[in-house]
Amino acid sequence: MTAATMNTKTTKGMKQILGGSAFGNMIEWFDYASYGYLATIIAAVFFAPGDKTAALLSTFAVFALSFLVRPIGGLVWGHYGDRIGRKKVLILTMCMMSFSTFLIGLIPSYSSIGILAPILLLVCRIIQGFSASGEYAGASLMIAEHAPKHKRGLFVSMVPASTAAGMLLGAIVASVLEFTLTEPALHSWGWRIPFLLSLPLGLIGLYIRLKMEDSPVFTQMVEEKSSTKQIGTMEGIRQNKKKILIAFGVICLNAIGFYIILSYMPTYLTTVLKFDSLQSTLTTIFSLLAYVIMLPLVGIITDKIGRKPVLITACVLFILLTYPIFSLMSLGGVFTITSMILLGAILACNDGVLATFLSEMFPTEVRYSGFALSFNTGNAIFGGTAPYVATFLIASTSNNFAPAFYLIAAAVIALLALMKTVETSNVSLLNVIEEEGNESQSYKVESQKAMNFE
Repeated sequence: MTAATMNTKTTKGMKQILGGSAFGNMIEWFDYASYGYLATIIAAVFFAPGDKTAALLSTFAVFALSFLVRPIGGLVWGHYGDRIGRKKVLILTMCMMSFSTFLIGLIPSYSSIGILAPILLLVCRIIQGFSASGEYAGASLMIAEHAPKHKRGLFVSMVPASTAAGMLLGAIVASVLEFTLTEPALHSWGWRIPFLLSLPLGLIGLYIRLKMEDSPVFTQMVEEKSSTKQIGTMEGIRQNKKKILIAFGVICLNAIGFYIILSYMPTYLTTVLKFDSLQSTLTTIFSLLAYVIMLPLVGIITDKIGRKPVLITACVLFILLTYPIFSLMSLGGVFTITSMILLGAILACNDGVLATFLSEMFPTEVRYSGFALSFNTGNAIFGGTAPYVATFLIASTSNNFAPAFYLIAAAVIALLALMKTVETSNVSLLNVIEEEGNESQSYKVESQKAMNFE
């Protein structure tokens, strides 16, 4: 396949790639986010009656435990994504997520089957976590490896935008259920609706993904490697371990920020600030809207000024403004809404560029593995535990603003990691090679192929 042919096919199929990757990702994260938005109800349905805080902590413990498989999933999906292609992995993750989420909607309550209820819930959440570990990286790479370099930031920002859109859809569905159903109906059968919807939505996503073409960059690599032995996944990780460690540090802010601001916040507003459940969910929608709107704008900016300056700006904003924003949030009313909008916008400054940044860090033959391993390990350690840690910090310190300090700490870690990186916006994904002996980790590009493709 010539570079010119690759370029033509990329231009022709870009809408299809965006649709298949972004829409499928939206469905996956609608499935995944429904658990967070219905956490207080799930706590009552699946755990023994008694201490509400203990039940909520148990719910978030299940949430966190499902993340333990994500580094393993990152290795598995990364290996196959770098060997059999991005498209096949994305089809598999879609099937696993939809089916496991659908099964959650069928699990009987604790009052019906006892301890078996939370055990089955945990099994389904583990399958969800395993699926999610291949989804975000795969969708990001599918778009990044099709996109022209000068629009890569914008196009890849559609992945976090679709993630937020899925969460927004989950928040809207949860709000409608809470507004239209009585509490007994919501606890009995209403909470199951978002989970049962995952099956028909998943079939739609699967249909779209089956029509996608695999990444031309991956196809090019396969053709060039056909006559030589491709390096193994673990060897590729070993060769790129420094980049993976740096990426892990940068990801800390995304992991903690995403799950505190966009997943845990409805619970925080309800249990800590004492808002009613519907008001809490509706308020969170403002944060999601700000996040979704800002993401493509951030992508456009990074295509003009680079990835690193925007990531550093996001870290600085979190360090300086998080505590004042939490203080403002506690005042209620329009102040809470303003606070949520600000948090969503600042998080978008980080997340709108992160997927592009990670896509550009690694060589093609280990790109999926490097992205998936660093992203999922960061999310397993910091993202999955974020709601639990936030709840624990508040309970143990009696400080309602404890989550703000946790966010600030994450921003400091990410900022320090960014100091070890270089700008990646001008890197061609056709042939990203780390220069031997160059401690600054600069890159060289196979120029003629890059010019033809980009």
